[in-house]
Parts: sequence; C-alpha cells; structure tokens
Amino acid sequence: MPSRRQTTFVHPKFAVVGHPNKGKSSIVSALALDDSVQISDTPGTTTKKRSFPLSVDGKVLYELFDTPGFQRARRVLAWLEKHDVPANKKHEVVQAFIDEHKDDERFNDEIELLEPIMDGAGIIYVVDGSQPYGEEYETEMEILRWTGQPSMALINHIDETDYSEEWKRALEHYFKMVRTFNPMQTNFEQHMSILESMAQLKEEWIAPLKASIKLFKQYQEQMLERSAALVTRLVYESVSAVEKLSFYTQEASEEERQKIESNYKDKLRDLEVSTQKHIEEIWNHGHLQKEEKVLTFEGMDLFSEETASVFGLTRKELLITGVTSGAVTGAGIDLLFAGHTLLLGGAIGALLGGTGAYFGFNELSEVKVLGQTMGRRYLEMGPMENRNFPYILLGRTMYHTMKVAQTSHAKREVFEIEMDQTFKEKWLDDTSRKSLEKYHKKFRSGSALEAEELKEYEVLIKRILKHLIDA
Repeated sequence: MPSRRQTTFVHPKFAVVGHPNKGKSSIVSALALDDSVQISDTPGTTTKKRSFPLSVDGKVLYELFDTPGFQRARRVLAWLEKHDVPANKKHEVVQAFIDEHKDDERFNDEIELLEPIMDGAGIIYVVDGSQPYGEEYETEMEILRWTGQPSMALINHIDETDYSEEWKRALEHYFKMVRTFNPMQTNFEQHMSILESMAQLKEEWIAPLKASIKLFKQYQEQMLERSAALVTRLVYESVSAVEKLSFYTQEASEEERQKIESNYKDKLRDLEVSTQKHIEEIWNHGHLQKEEKVLTFEGMDLFSEETASVFGLTRKELLITGVTSGAVTGAGIDLLFAGHTLLLGGAIGALLGGTGAYFGFNELSEVKVLGQTMGRRYLEMGPMENRNFPYILLGRTMYHTMKVAQTSHAKREVFEIEMDQTFKEKWLDDTSRKSLEKYHKKFRSGSALEAEELKEYEVLIKRILKHLIDA
C-alpha cells in the first residue's frame, strides 16, 4: 500500500498557512474566485481547515485549503526537534506529531493546518508586508520546512507601510519562491502569474497547472461571452419592449396615460436590475454587497437627465449618429435634443425635409391608442423611440460589468460603484457608435431579428467589454 507521500494527485492542492490575521482567507478567496470564504479582522475566525476547489466545466483546476493560523508554533517545533533524524525522515516526525496530538485541543490549529500538507498539498505561506519582520516567524517557517513539501511565500499588504525588502531577505532562506500579492487588488494577469509560480514548485505540477492555466483563460473568455450575451439581450429587449394597458371609456384618462408610462419604465428598470444580478453570478460574485449610489434609482435613475449626461451621447454625437444611420427625420432630430426646449431639433428636421412631433427627455415613446372604436381599447407604449436610450443603458451596464469583473472576491466591505465622468470615452468611439447604431435602428423597428444579427451585436459588445476589463 503506497504511503501518503507517494499518492498521485488528480489536481494540485495548496494549503494557505501562516500567522493569524495576515490575509490567508482573503488570498484563498481571491485565488479560488469564491466570495463565500469567511473573512474577518478578528483573530481565530478560521478554526477548521476548509477546501475551496476552483472548477471549470466540472474539472477541478486546483484546490486551496484555508487553514487556522499558528497558535503554539514554539511548542510544536520543540517537540519536533527532540527527534534527531536526517532530513529524509523529518516528514515522518511531523506525521507522528499529528497522530499523537490529534485529540489534543491545545494543538487543534496546528493539526488542522498540517494535515492537508501531509496529505500532499503544497504550501503557500502568507505574511503581512506592512508589518516589520520578526524572528518569531522563523519558528513557523521551520515547522513547514520539516514537512518537506514544496512551498512558496506570498507577501500581502494589509496596510500602506512597506517592509517587503526585509521580508524577502528572510523568506528566501526558507521558500523556493517569494511573491508579492495583494488579494484586494488582484486582476487576471496577476492571477495567472501566481498560478505560473505555483506550477514551478514541483515538477509533477507543471503539466496539470499549465493545463489549468489554459482552461482558466478559456473560462475568462466564457465569462466575457456570457456577459456580452446578457448585455445584448438587455438592450434588444429594452429597446423593442412594448407595454399595453386596457381601458374601457371613450378616451383614456391622464391617469391611465401616466400609468402606462410608469409601467413601461418599471419594465425597463426591472430588466436592467435582473441583468446586473445575472452578471454578478457569472463572475462568481453572488454574495457581492454593492452600494451603487449613482447607478441605483435612488441615486441616478435610468431615466434621469443626470444619467443621460454621464452615459448618453452628446447633441453632436446623436446628430452625427442619426445622419450616418439614415435615421434623421423631424421627430428623430427632436429626439437628439431631448430635454431642451429650444425646438432647435425641429428646425434642423425641417431643413432636412423631415416632420414629426417634439419629444421631451421623459417622453421616450409615443403613447398610442389602439383597439375598437367602442368597447375595450388599450394604450400601447414602445418600442423605444429615444435614440439616446440604448447608449445610456449600454453605458450603465458596461460600467457595472467592468466594475464587477475587476472586483476581487476577497472584498467584504460594501462595494461602491462611483460615477466616472470620463467612462464613455473609454468604450464609445465613433466607429463603435456607428456600428452599434446600425443594430439599434433595427431594435427600434420592433420587428423580429435574425439570430445571426443578434450574434453580430453580441460579438461587438464582447470586444468592447474585453477592452474595458483588460484596461
């Protein structure tokens, strides 16, 4: 029967260990893309080891163990050093310590962190680089060296002060690799860099971790594709949406007209919120606590002039977009200047030979009266006629998706999405605007679109999202 140290592992495993309150759980959460990892500033929050595998399409890429911090490291090392054995036997002494003290509550934390290591997990030792190096850490590092398992050290920065250089000089005596890693600010490239370092710890891990890195890159593409599909569906359904309201009198009352407009707006708001939630789930942020002070309807409503000024097109951009799309009529020009009372749009429309009614900003679509002359009739609102609306909706959704994708899974404080006045410049250039308008015009027509056309729009959205998230 093979010993534990001869076991062949299907996927690499890593025990994240170290002193209490140095960011171990945050690193597990960030690297496992799992925001269910329990994180607290209170020492001793983690009392039992817990496994967090990262899976893609049912395949485990690697597995991380969140472990308690060392509590009685000096006593453990003293026990180990009583056994005068050569280096190739030291791991057996560590196993003997576990077996002998398994039911001893005094060493519960040490047993919990050593067990996955002795079962074959590599070691990721975490220190806080914002605190000075101290000799007391050498006791922990010496215990880990006794296990004989491949190991690397990560220097985390919990505060702004920096003692990295003195930590590196000490850690390099004990660990094959030393890297700086801030779990609160990690991005895709940094994640890849850590995985590549982990692959170098043991020859047998190179191939599986290289395969894991390839799958992880594919996973990133899948998340982008799924997000782009959701954004596409949101814009298409919102712009083409139609709301109906029955009435039974000769003429619809003002109250009924206000009600259909309210229902119409609420439908579009609900579509946006539902899409946001699904995007958070795609990026494994199901537990995300966010405070969108400027994106929620209490702060900056989907239909407010403020949201149009931040995410919508300018007068000039709308005018150019309308002209180049062949969509400029009297009504179309007036929509370009929605929210203003100068009637300048009507004048331009007349010059271009177009006619139509003037629309204020909140008049997003004409309310039509349909049905029988007598008896049951209904009001209808939609599809969306305001040419600025799809860009406002896109801007808000792109911004939300970018922020969610760039947020570390280690964050536990309320996630604030703050206004960025320059955001539109980052994603909407003239070429993209012209390409998007071609599809928005079709969405507004209310006619069914071919699946191929929606796919083309989705590809365009994915390209824009990738540029934003990678920036």
